[in-house]
Amino acid sequence: MARYVQGSDALSRKLAALPAAVAAALNPALKRSAEEVAADARALAEASRRTGSLADSIDATGPGETTPSYAANGGRRTAEDGQAFVTAGSPEARHGHLVEFGTEERHHKDGTSTGKMPAEPFLLPAWRLNMNRVKNRLRRVIRAEAKKAAQQ
Repeated sequence: MARYVQGSDALSRKLAALPAAVAAALNPALKRSAEEVAADARALAEASRRTGSLADSIDATGPGETTPSYAANGGRRTAEDGQAFVTAGSPEARHGHLVEFGTEERHHKDGTSTGKMPAEPFLLPAWRLNMNRVKNRLRRVIRAEAKKAAQQ
């Protein structure tokens, strides 16, 4: 037996409008969060500084923005609502993955060796430093938008 709850149509309309309102409110929070992660990644990448090109290449891309042309899929990847990216690399700094994960020694047939480089992570630790703050910020935005929708 179906029951009709008075005001359920209004509630349904409010709930239907909530995703758009939340997405619009989340975008600035996501951009700010990506910028904070990028700033910490730059600071952590200083440990591997030789030329400074890697630390200088770390960039934050917020919702509606396109990643730098030199990033992976760069110039072709646009952050949608609810997305933000932190990228590392430039035409002068294409070694971010090598710094982040390190390298193993490889021996060539001619007897030369590539050498081994220990990992000096900067992106993942930057995310870990900011993860709880970012999650809490996004939760606050979502709760605030839900309260606004309920009061309208």
